[in-house]
Amino acid sequence: MRALVSGGNPFRLLGLWAQRRYPMQMNRSTSLSAKLIRIGTALLVLALASIGLTLWVTWQLEGGAAAVNEAGRMRMQTWRMTSAVQARRPAAEVQALVAEFDRSLMLLRDGDSQRPLFVPWDADVRREFAAVERLWLSQRSLWNEPLQPDDPVLLKSADDFVQAIDRFVRTIEHQLSGFTAMLNLFQFAMMVLAIAGAVVMLYTGYLYVINPLAHLRRGLEQVEGGEFGARIDVDTQDEFGQVAAGFNRMAATLQSLYEGLEAKVQDKTRHIEAQRARLEALYEVSAFLARANSVQELSQGFSQRVRDVMKADAVAVRWADDTNQRYLMLASDCFPQEMQEEERSLIAGACACGSLQSDARTRVIPIHSHDQAPVRHCARVGFRNLVSVPVRLQQRVIGEIDLFFRGEVHLSAEESELLDALASHLASALEGLRAEALEREAAVGEERALLARELHDSIAQSLAFLKIQAQLLRGAVLRQDARKVQSTLDELDAGLKESINDVRELLMHFRTRANTGDIESALQETLQKFQHQSGLPTRLQLDGDGLPLPADVQVQVLHVVQEALSNVRKHADATQVSLNVHKGLRWQFVVRDDGVGFDAGQHIDETHVGTKIMRERAERIGADVEIASSPGQGTSVTLTLPANPVATSAAVPAGHPFSDSLSSVP
Repeated sequence: MRALVSGGNPFRLLGLWAQRRYPMQMNRSTSLSAKLIRIGTALLVLALASIGLTLWVTWQLEGGAAAVNEAGRMRMQTWRMTSAVQARRPAAEVQALVAEFDRSLMLLRDGDSQRPLFVPWDADVRREFAAVERLWLSQRSLWNEPLQPDDPVLLKSADDFVQAIDRFVRTIEHQLSGFTAMLNLFQFAMMVLAIAGAVVMLYTGYLYVINPLAHLRRGLEQVEGGEFGARIDVDTQDEFGQVAAGFNRMAATLQSLYEGLEAKVQDKTRHIEAQRARLEALYEVSAFLARANSVQELSQGFSQRVRDVMKADAVAVRWADDTNQRYLMLASDCFPQEMQEEERSLIAGACACGSLQSDARTRVIPIHSHDQAPVRHCARVGFRNLVSVPVRLQQRVIGEIDLFFRGEVHLSAEESELLDALASHLASALEGLRAEALEREAAVGEERALLARELHDSIAQSLAFLKIQAQLLRGAVLRQDARKVQSTLDELDAGLKESINDVRELLMHFRTRANTGDIESALQETLQKFQHQSGLPTRLQLDGDGLPLPADVQVQVLHVVQEALSNVRKHADATQVSLNVHKGLRWQFVVRDDGVGFDAGQHIDETHVGTKIMRERAERIGADVEIASSPGQGTSVTLTLPANPVATSAAVPAGHPFSDSLSSVP
């Protein structure tokens, strides 16, 4: 009580008292669920026992009360029999009352479980009931004999019998009063049990749930406040004990993590910064390689940037020759001047530099003293370590990047990956330059072949004709045939004019440039040049809507149109020419003239220069060329483009040497 008054926790005090009072009952290894089940089972058994006893006592009280009522009925039946005799009722009626009294007496003796009715037997009750039975057996014969209403024996026997029944009833009532007291006691006990059960449950909840949770909450508050050294005492092996042990492990882990967090953050920061620097270097080198326009510029700039990234003392970029027998130095940075001539060409495998093995990888190679190996020139100038990075293209080693260091060097996995990535970018860039050069060479060769065909099929034939005319002129001069000389001179003059027109037409072909936004202006310019050369009126008509054509496709379209116009000028003998353009998903260009025409089924010769050139140019963009004509009805040339035209080769670019050479022709 003093502890309670002083502010102590009553549940804690109760727990301490229970632990001191029942130390063996506090099994710390028992789980929380087992503890709660045991306590709940004990309380349930006590509650069921109390309820059973209460029901049994209530049953006894109900049966005893019914027995008292039945005994009271017997008193009433006694007076009824006495009244029937005094009233001189028929003997049969008196015998019916006697039989009813017998049934009541038998009911008290045997009981009735359905009502319920039974006498709460004990020694006193049995004695009084036996007295009632004896008295009834002795007096029963009096009721069967004829008696006078005022017979004193009748009245005395009735009075004695009623008194015996009264004693029997009082004895039962005394017994029932004991049961009533017992019921009151059970009710009080149940009230006490309920209070005790509530106290036990509260204590159990505090001891096994609330108190551990309070400890856990205090521990969490300490950890939340930054006290990672906080721990919870583990004095049980139940669920809360396991949670407390887990909390202690968590706190210990947090404490260890927190103690090394600053160092880890710094290490992570350095790692992230190194990664950022590597990515920045990779991006810078990649951007430079994309801008480089020549092998020398690309390799020299690459070597400078790689040396800066890796903090090397010198860098050499070597490339394998066509026979894979030697390494040729493409570029170097800070490489000693006296070594550049000596190592400009290295035999593969003769030195640490230069290894064409397929399984070569980025590695650090120590450079031994030049006294031990005089062929190692790099040792003479003070280099101590070499980092060799193979350059691969499609799993084939095609070169090597050599980084020289005068001190110790150790490559991390990230640095090795960076060097491999840089080497891969270098290989791709060099391969891209080579592909561009091949593409340009192919374009030049294709245009040269086209120009050669143009010259052979047009100007060369005209020159051959002029040569024949010159021979005829020489013969006519020797024969002094003035008329033949004059006619030959006229034919020579006409042939020269035709050749000049062919040359100018070729110049127009190769100087024509398309507008990437709209082909209409280029077509208009082409028609104007044709009209100026031929003197024929022209007309351009456009209809429909479609996406603009790519510039290289426009060039091929213009060349086909120009070739069709050239054929009109040479062969059609027309009075007017029209060009109809239909824009749409499949563009269509139609060149029509009103010339003499020809039989399309008999006169189209695929070897004819104009037809052949038009079809070749159309094939480059996946287009179709159709020629329709009939004698006296003119000719139409129709160029139909595919849905998505793409040129397979580039047209002659601006500044092409062929354009410059042709521009000198008058």
